[in-house]
Amino acid sequence: MESPFDVEEIFPDVADSVRLPRRQSGSSPQGLAVTLIADYTLSSRAWLPTASIVALLGEFGVTAGAARTAISRLARRGVLEGSRRGRHSSYRLTGPAAGDLSSGGISIAGFAAGPDSWDGSWTAFVFTMPKEEKSRRSSLRAQLRWRGYAPLYDGVWVSPHPMKEHDHAELVAATPGATTAFRARHLRFASGTTRDPIEAWDITAIAAEYETFVRRWTPLLPRIRADDITGAAAVRARTEVMDTYRRFPALDPLLPLELLPPDWPRTRARETFVAVYDGLAEPAQDHVRAVAAHVDDEPRPDIRTHTVAEMAVGVIGSSTKATTNRASG
Repeated sequence: MESPFDVEEIFPDVADSVRLPRRQSGSSPQGLAVTLIADYTLSSRAWLPTASIVALLGEFGVTAGAARTAISRLARRGVLEGSRRGRHSSYRLTGPAAGDLSSGGISIAGFAAGPDSWDGSWTAFVFTMPKEEKSRRSSLRAQLRWRGYAPLYDGVWVSPHPMKEHDHAELVAATPGATTAFRARHLRFASGTTRDPIEAWDITAIAAEYETFVRRWTPLLPRIRADDITGAAAVRARTEVMDTYRRFPALDPLLPLELLPPDWPRTRARETFVAVYDGLAEPAQDHVRAVAAHVDDEPRPDIRTHTVAEMAVGVIGSSTKATTNRASG
């Protein structure tokens, strides 16, 4: 199997108006900048001084030059928009980027939140692609993986969930060949030569990723409850836990529990994520405000974080009146 995280970021690089960066194994400066800015300004679309973004990225080991390059590239991609007052510049999320990130946040926050439900059917997306269309084939495969599909055979990708109309339209548009989509039950035969759809996923590898996540973050919970993680450490931990957890919906698209081993670690991973992300919200927010206030030389109450529950109902820039014309450095 391919590495479980060799897939597109929650936001694939295929949108019309905004191109959010792909997430590789580890954090690129652009991806890290998007996570940081969204985590603390998505609800208000607050302007952040360029110097404060550079300083926050510096706490992750990103050099000032690399940070400024990342900001510039995000602006060219339509993710950030800039404003200038005198010699000082500020940036904030564009409207389309904020919308995409809010929608993606709903998916992340809702992942594994409800009871398991499966009607016993599978969706199959079948396609043919001209051999010379290698780059488009790669793009289509990335889009399918982002939507939770896995390859049962080369041109047959499956998912336990119904296909949405807009997903079908986008996949067809990306396929310069013939496509067929249908939903049906798997017929089990005595012959051992057939392949069960669940075998499209490497269940052992997915479970290992969940267990690694839980082992990594569970030891921090007592320190979080004791308010022992503050400042830059809180921001780093909160960003890292989001950066890792946000990949699980593509890795494990809510595969039916009845087909998985007992004690599947999905729920434990979600509980751990919520405890870390929400538990560090206040100290991380305090630190980001302090960094921005140091640059602005004034308080920044418009910088505010959100919990997983708030993210689940859609965090979008709805209160911008205090920051619309802001352009301080």
